[in-house]
Parts: sequence; C-alpha cells; structure tokens
Amino acid sequence: MMAGVAAGQDIPEQHGRKYKPIPPMAHIVVTVEKGFNGKPLQNAAVVFHAVRNGVNDGNLEVKTDPDGKATIDVIEIGSQVTVQVIAYGFATYASDLNVDGPSKELLVKLQRPQAQVSDYQNNDGKPAEVKPGVQEHVVPKPASPPTATPATPAPQAAPVTSPNGPPQ
Repeated sequence: MMAGVAAGQDIPEQHGRKYKPIPPMAHIVVTVEKGFNGKPLQNAAVVFHAVRNGVNDGNLEVKTDPDGKATIDVIEIGSQVTVQVIAYGFATYASDLNVDGPSKELLVKLQRPQAQVSDYQNNDGKPAEVKPGVQEHVVPKPASPPTATPATPAPQAAPVTSPNGPPQ
C-alpha cells in the first residue's frame, strides 16, 4: 500500500499539465523567378509573417535554393501569412496567403524597379531625371589637393631714387 493513500481512495490519473498535440502544419513552397526571363533566383530572402486567430505567430526568413525555391513546414493550417520576397536588384514583392490546406505553392516573378511617379519637381522646374532601375549610392571623389609648384623667389622691388641723390 502506498504511503499517504488510504485504502479505497482513488489515485489521480493525471499529473502535471495536460498534453496538447501539435497542430497540423502546412507545407509551403515559394518559387522565385526573374520576371524578364523566368530563370530561378537563388539566395532571395523570403519572409513569412504568420497570424492565426488574431495572434501574431512571428516572422520566419528562408533563403531560396539554386532552383529558386524556399520551403517551410512550420506554419499552422488556418493561418493568414504575408509573404515578402526581397532580392538585390529587384523590386520587393509582398502578398497575403491564406493557408487553408496541407500544402500551398506560390510562384513569384520579380521585376526590376520601375521609375517612381511623382508630382513634385526639382528647383529647376523640370521633373526629376532619376532613371528606372537600381539606384546605387555614388560617393563623389574627394577634391585632389593642389599640386606643389617649385617655389619662385619673390620679385624684388626696384630701388627708389630720390630727386636729391643716389638710391637709398
């Protein structure tokens, strides 16, 4: 007989916390291609921002493989996911995805950045002349110091002559 338990007393069946099974997860594959030629884009960042029942489940980032695919298996079925794709030299892509089944696939064709449309103008009265595409920061070269020239002797003043005699 166990100590502290009287005969005929029921022993509790459960100890500690209740077991909560892992919710079903979806298999999500995002394929990233270059929009102008359809070739896969390697090493693009694919960010998943999941929300389920109004609760933020966090952000996850996956890089694309050589086939342009980013695969993730840790997002619960029933989640609302914002997928954002970021790659150098391409415009950022974002889309909302409703994970309603055991698997989901998304094809993303990234485009080059486009010229921005603006009503603002430069001080000259002309529209901005920024070209479409990747804008790289250009650092102007520092002004070179003036080159040293050999020192020339200062010109000597002409002797002053006075009307009364020799130069002084």
